[in-house]
Amino acid sequence: MTIHYRLLTPADQSVCWEMLMHAAHETNLEAVQSLPELRGYAENWGRDGDRGYGAFDDQRVVGAAWVRLWSAEHPGYGFVAEDIPELAIAVIPDCRNQGVGTQLMKILMADLKQDFTGMSLSVRANNPVARLYERLGFAPVPGSIVQNRTGSESYTMLINWND
Repeated sequence: MTIHYRLLTPADQSVCWEMLMHAAHETNLEAVQSLPELRGYAENWGRDGDRGYGAFDDQRVVGAAWVRLWSAEHPGYGFVAEDIPELAIAVIPDCRNQGVGTQLMKILMADLKQDFTGMSLSVRANNPVARLYERLGFAPVPGSIVQNRTGSESYTMLINWND
């Protein structure tokens, strides 16, 4: 399988919705779209500050990594500041552990370094992908552990490119 990567455009809102379904561990799009706390990660994709990349094989989207800026009044799960974009990322189950997520992260981070001082994210405490984030330079934000919408714990991680 050959994977190609490209910048997401406003026409790719459906990619964000589909990948958000995987990132949120939901089984269908309707579930994701019905939850206000999740809708903000894909709704109206293409607004100022939105940036992301998709991974595609010949027939489908297999992954995506994208960021959004949030306000303090309406923060995302991994919000740290209004000028720090928050990451959402997913790779479809049959393409995980093949480097797709790592490549998406590297492409996105290289792009973001030109315009932002860092990037944040929220991760479930029991999610093995946290090790990938640590390898890429993310560190847990002290005091950020919260009970997430599924009843388990999540925490915020941050990478600061100026450190």
